[in-house]
Amino acid sequence: MSATSSSIAGTLLAQAAGQGRDHLDADELQRLLGDLGVGLDAQAAPGAVEIAVSLSNTREFGLVISAGQGGLDGELDPANFRRDRARVHAAVELTDAADFLGLFRRTLAYQKLSRQAAHAGADAPDALLQELFSRLLALARAFAPGAPGVAQVLQSLELNPIRIDGKLLVRAASCRFVAPSPAPLPRPIHKIDKLIHPKRIGLIGVSGSGMNFGRIILRNLMGGGYPKEQLLVLKPGETEIDGVRCIEGLSALEGKLDLLIVAVAASAVYSLVDEIIESDAVEAVMLIPGGMGETKKSREPAAALAARINAAHGKPGGGPIFLGANCLGVVSHPGAYDSWFIPLERLPKPQKKPVRNSVMISQSGAFMITRLSQNPWLDPAYMLAIGNQTDLTHGDMMSYFATLPGIESAGIYIEGFKDLDGLHFAKAVRRAVLGGRQVVIYKSGRTAPGQGGVLGHTASIAGDPALFESVLRHAGAIVAEDFEAFDDLFYIAGALQGKKIGGNRLGAISGAGFEAVGMADSIETDGFAMQMGELEDESVRKVEAILAAKKLDQLVEVRNPIDINPGADDEAHLEIAEAFLQDPNIDAVVIGLDPTAPSVRALESSKLRPGYDITDPKSTVHLMPVLAARHDKPLIGILDGGRLYDAMTAGLMDRGVCCFRNCARGTRALVRYVQACLYAEHLRKVRPGAAD
Repeated sequence: MSATSSSIAGTLLAQAAGQGRDHLDADELQRLLGDLGVGLDAQAAPGAVEIAVSLSNTREFGLVISAGQGGLDGELDPANFRRDRARVHAAVELTDAADFLGLFRRTLAYQKLSRQAAHAGADAPDALLQELFSRLLALARAFAPGAPGVAQVLQSLELNPIRIDGKLLVRAASCRFVAPSPAPLPRPIHKIDKLIHPKRIGLIGVSGSGMNFGRIILRNLMGGGYPKEQLLVLKPGETEIDGVRCIEGLSALEGKLDLLIVAVAASAVYSLVDEIIESDAVEAVMLIPGGMGETKKSREPAAALAARINAAHGKPGGGPIFLGANCLGVVSHPGAYDSWFIPLERLPKPQKKPVRNSVMISQSGAFMITRLSQNPWLDPAYMLAIGNQTDLTHGDMMSYFATLPGIESAGIYIEGFKDLDGLHFAKAVRRAVLGGRQVVIYKSGRTAPGQGGVLGHTASIAGDPALFESVLRHAGAIVAEDFEAFDDLFYIAGALQGKKIGGNRLGAISGAGFEAVGMADSIETDGFAMQMGELEDESVRKVEAILAAKKLDQLVEVRNPIDINPGADDEAHLEIAEAFLQDPNIDAVVIGLDPTAPSVRALESSKLRPGYDITDPKSTVHLMPVLAARHDKPLIGILDGGRLYDAMTAGLMDRGVCCFRNCARGTRALVRYVQACLYAEHLRKVRPGAAD
């Protein structure tokens, strides 16, 4: 849309607003559509193929462009279709016309258009579609929330159904708009550094006699290695608690606190926050109490509190930042502190990665606790519970960590976004992905009952889950469909950082026939599939020689996937894995390590064959880490067995080998990871849209 076209649209919107309307009338709509290159004819006959295209001003993402099936087909429940088949969505600021056309090609509507054109001996209508998308995106950017000098914000533009027959003709259309809303003041997110790397911490709400949340937090801070001399307890009438110096309150502070942890009753927070803001003595604040904004009675005072906090960001220096409320706290290994109110005896946090290279951000503290308890090898460098986002939001956190040195992956649990923070977040995801990082997300509130639970937990408003997933996948995130998938994808993203993803060709190895087949059966996901790589002749000869040396050559035919027989020992498994890794037609290898096979050194100790166990230098536990480190291609180990093989699995994972306990889970996680990496590489080449 040219400047002249933008002026035409502005005139039409201003004219309607001046007449007290929030929508364009038929004549105004006709002029707007003509400027978009679309004809409007309510009496036109239905087309054989009809599509729908729209711009929608969503609360979370601002203006979103959508396209998919139109007319009667568009009224069908999208749940009847696989992902991206009924409709696709993208945040306007993160796409362009060519990029969105690529998304639209995934839909059934485009496939019908393409087949219709082919039957008529014509080309698919890509040029017409791309021009329409280009003009719509220009219109959206000119009248988006926050656009400079905008007098009206586009609320929706619906074109449905559209028929394409050498030109664009729509039978029904509507356009609505709203007045712009004031934007909140920007938060000084650089102060998140003070939150996660504090040099001086104060606590309010520590009991001197009992073990309340504040006292547990104090113990955890010291148990995590934070120096006592850098701690202060703000408590009138006390001189020290657990060896930590106490002062009367904020007025008795000498110098500034980097971080103040507030663990008092919710009713006491409101006046305390005003005191903190007025004192100008604190850079970052952690609000532990729940119940603020999560019940009907508390929503109004919580909103007023958030407004006062936001107003403080207009002060010189930006005022303090606030994490929470309803916040479990923060674990910062680089900052040497643990402020969770979960006793360390219930959730120890030993280092399980050679280098901690990830961050976990969650609205629910319990989500992080259970994830870490079930898989300590997730082992993030930072774990932050953000609660109900009274101040700091998902977008703020993602913006900060998107470029933080040393952070290679992020795992994020989201219940809901604040207004327009979804766009802030999506743009930060795009920056992270363009910088070589991976972002794994789980979004709760996928059903009506789930959305009700979200509102009652952290006062969040859950949006349309299909639109949420489409927009964030387009931004570059890996969106998990359930908790199990989140665990797998966040784990594999951290475990395979630094490995080269050169393509989608898989090598699959196992001594169990069902497992080799199971790997091959798990290589497809919605919209993407890996393929079984075809081994080069040289690789076949290498594997045949290995099998002959192990006297298995009469039992095994070399192929991919390959069942190498339960008689294969540790050495045979790993030598064949290396032959696959060396093959230029293989981009990643999944290997079943067959822990139940008698030839594999898989037990913690063996009564039948003393010493033939994981302590043996010839065991997989000792040999596979060296093999995995030697190659830049992904290598996934599968250990499908019971508790007897926990020690073998732990031994491998402790040494940095990516392992799963089920071939389908491991292969599916790899496929999703490869898909994300290849899409990230595509984004780095084309870089559509803005990600400032």
